[in-house]
Amino acid sequence: MDAVDRKLLNLLQEDASQAYAALGKEVGLSAGAAHERVRKLRESRVIRRTTVEVDPGAVGSGVLAFVMVDSSAWMGDSGGCFAAIPELQEAHIIAGSASVLVKVRTGTTEQLQDVLRRLYEIDGVSGTHATVVLETFFERPVSTGA
Repeated sequence: MDAVDRKLLNLLQEDASQAYAALGKEVGLSAGAAHERVRKLRESRVIRRTTVEVDPGAVGSGVLAFVMVDSSAWMGDSGGCFAAIPELQEAHIIAGSASVLVKVRTGTTEQLQDVLRRLYEIDGVSGTHATVVLETFFERPVSTGA
């Protein structure tokens, strides 16, 4: 991956709907060459998927919380159980006082409470510590180093 690939990744993270002609113009390539570069980035799984960024509040998911999940057993084989809870946006095995860190989006705190209840149903989960976000200053895409 070279500087052109990194620049293409930055441009696509800003707006993945850009035409290949516009992308190529920004990096000094033809539309066809830009398309080929992006295709190779997809094939090599550098670009894992193309999606849109949705305002969570606009679709009824304005409550954001991060939850530290305590366990009585190794949780490394429990990814499917966490993935089965649709309100969980991310789940990470972590080092430290907790075993798993999850990012949760719900519409209300009552729905958040229900998610916490469902987390306790996962075999090995022994506790949770939820932190509700009051305001998000920013979220950024992955840095490509360009």
